[in-house]
Amino acid sequence: MHKFFSNRRLVFIVVVLVLAFGLMGGSVALRKRRATPPLIQQFGNDVVGIANDIVAVPVNAVHNGLASFSDLLNTYSENRKLKQQVSDLAQVKVRDETLAHENKQLKKELKVNHTMTDYSTINAAVITRSPSSWQKQIIINKGQTSGVKKDMPVMSAGGLVGRVVEVNQTNSKVELLSDTSESANRFAIQLDGEGGKTINGIITGYDSETNELVMGQVTSKAKVKKGTKVTTSGLGGITPKGLYVGKVSRIGKDDYGLAQKIYIKPAADFNDVNIVTVPELNS
Repeated sequence: MHKFFSNRRLVFIVVVLVLAFGLMGGSVALRKRRATPPLIQQFGNDVVGIANDIVAVPVNAVHNGLASFSDLLNTYSENRKLKQQVSDLAQVKVRDETLAHENKQLKKELKVNHTMTDYSTINAAVITRSPSSWQKQIIINKGQTSGVKKDMPVMSAGGLVGRVVEVNQTNSKVELLSDTSESANRFAIQLDGEGGKTINGIITGYDSETNELVMGQVTSKAKVKKGTKVTTSGLGGITPKGLYVGKVSRIGKDDYGLAQKIYIKPAADFNDVNIVTVPELNS
């Protein structure tokens, strides 16, 4: 009796498995043959698609409207800033013209024809820069015929980059401030310390790792603020006064721990020098 029920149970299980596999196989075959879903499923898909369009259209409209409004606000803000900058530049230009006019009148009254701030400029292009001496020198396409002379300073992108060390008829060799050799020519420079006191010194080196010029032989112990502008002092009678060098990046001590050593972030990029300006003192 027990064996009979056991056999029935086994037969039942086999039948269930056969039916299950049969239904799965039939479902797969039917799905492959059927190109379109059932009518009810089609209706449901259409309803979902229409509802999605109804919701998406106003949502996208609101999103686009907010984005346009945000862009309008940003444009208005940038426009206001640019107007303020233009206004500031106009004021600076008027002030500079006024100061130049007053300076000219004072020189005339004092019978001073030319000073170290009176200079004209010669524009030139870099024609040669050797990879082996990339940080040391460049060759420019102006020479004696254009009025270039030895020891004239050279500027690029608004900042001092070097000095003319060799002049030919149609080209000149310029020694860069990034030249770290001991024989490199140095510039006399100055900056304003605490209380408006003038601090003089000389560019004595260049740190290639930090891209900083080193101002040594500092003549004063006055405190110096980071970000102070550094210019040429005009001492020596060859380089015009007031040529922009860079800004103070940090202050240290010399090798003996006595005098100040000032580090300067140069205004010009020594790795990207293509067009230069050679200032020439008016005689």
